[in-house]
Amino acid sequence: MSRIINIGAAQMGPIAKNETKQSVVNRLISHLENAYKRGCDLVVFPELTLTTFFPRYFEEDIEKMDCYFEKEMPNTDVMPLFKRAKELNIGFYLGYAELTIENGVKRRFNTSITVDKNGDIIGKYRKIHLPGHKDFEEYRAFQHLEKRYFERGEEFKTFQGFDGTLGMAICNDRRWSETYRCLALQGAELIMIGYNTPVHNPPAPEHDNLSNFHNNLVFSSGAYQNGTWVVGVAKAGNEEGIEMIGQSQIVAPSGETVAMCTTLGDELITASCDLDLCNSYKNTLFNFDKHRIPSAYNILTK
Repeated sequence: MSRIINIGAAQMGPIAKNETKQSVVNRLISHLENAYKRGCDLVVFPELTLTTFFPRYFEEDIEKMDCYFEKEMPNTDVMPLFKRAKELNIGFYLGYAELTIENGVKRRFNTSITVDKNGDIIGKYRKIHLPGHKDFEEYRAFQHLEKRYFERGEEFKTFQGFDGTLGMAICNDRRWSETYRCLALQGAELIMIGYNTPVHNPPAPEHDNLSNFHNNLVFSSGAYQNGTWVVGVAKAGNEEGIEMIGQSQIVAPSGETVAMCTTLGDELITASCDLDLCNSYKNTLFNFDKHRIPSAYNILTK
């Protein structure tokens, strides 16, 4: 018997610095309502969905950036999204900047959550592979200060939902093979990944014209080599003068892209994803118990 999830990848166009969260949430709700019309069970939104990509701006006093962070989830600003999703009987993945106080200490993370059809948070992930740099670098046309504004998360974990085993990652995580493998070793059948990726890479501008190719490459190889569905969703377009890639996509365990956005704005693509298709790969070519040789990796490190 097939286990089919109808998934919507809800790409967002640019979010200006002065756009209110109410406006952004209304755009997200529009995506949900379109997804409902298409019969979706689950909608995936991008990384840092609720704000402009603020790590491009340097601020000496980090606390002045706290206005971009969510202190609880859900909160007053985001509650309409949770409420409408529950009314429509749709779950969602949402990326946002998280500020929490633990043992009297402020901690900031680049975070994503998955919410089920009842409006309950069933999974939470904090980004591990933080790109960029910590201090202002004058040569750059724009900064990429995730290492300044966020702490690194601790582990990749799967969780149960939508009749399957799910995992989450965020943006730069998608470029690292261990992201997919850590989740696949825990049985992941669907990995959701939001991203905000500029076309221009200041330390290596020779990569700029390969941005979309590399994006497709890591999604396809991650899906195929681990026998899992992968849904990658962008915030795209010209945001505050910075061009960001789009091509949000849904990739099958075969590595084939079954749906892809064709614009750089708010766009919804959908696909019916059969989680049982993962078995064709997990039980044959990529049967880890039969064919994977962990001890070989010790040789490579000597």
